[in-house]
Amino acid sequence: MKSRQRGLGLIDMILVMILLGLALLAVFFEPFKIPSGSMAPTLLEGDFILVNKFIYGIRLPVFNLKIIDVKTPGRGEIMVFRYPRDPSQNYIKRVVGLPGDRIDYTDKRLIINGEPIPTTADGTYVHAKIMYYIPKYTEKLGDVEHDILIENAAPPYVQDVENFKFRENCTYTVRGFSCMVPTGHYLVMGDNRDNSADSRVWGFIPDENIVGHAFFVWFNFSDLKRIGRFH
Repeated sequence: MKSRQRGLGLIDMILVMILLGLALLAVFFEPFKIPSGSMAPTLLEGDFILVNKFIYGIRLPVFNLKIIDVKTPGRGEIMVFRYPRDPSQNYIKRVVGLPGDRIDYTDKRLIINGEPIPTTADGTYVHAKIMYYIPKYTEKLGDVEHDILIENAAPPYVQDVENFKFRENCTYTVRGFSCMVPTGHYLVMGDNRDNSADSRVWGFIPDENIVGHAFFVWFNFSDLKRIGRFH
């Protein structure tokens, strides 16, 4: 009887540890599902991803008030944030501009603080659903090298620009746009450059809207080979 009680105690302890581990996982990481193709080819519609919620600072729940700084978002990182126009919605894009940066996107070439960002042609990407071929390029933002899609036939100007906060920091032309990123804000863009509504359209991301850093695909019903880390 005693040995059985000790056995039950061990099982209980293991179960408690598992539950605590799951609770901690839920506190530090949160799953999201990619709803669109704006981040293709890096992230595809239907990808289930994990987001590290504390890498950009520890915040109070509900109020989202940062109480401990950990690190700030780096250029090239993929960030989940609350959409400025509707904070109840979470969006995901790549960080392109940091506070104080001047971002130019002219004739589909990205220039940061006067320095053109290197890109290299890397074949084509095939859209699996409609068998549409899109030119693919490799781009390096900071230390992050990643793929982007650019449709040569799409116009370079930004369409349907909204009247967002700090709109006066930006200039739009038929060749693209130029923006100075305000203090405490970030400029984000989708990797599918001609098929992404992002900071070019609806403005900058304030620090208080940041949710976390996306880093891992943990499932995709259509393609199990997609499971793994991404950049």
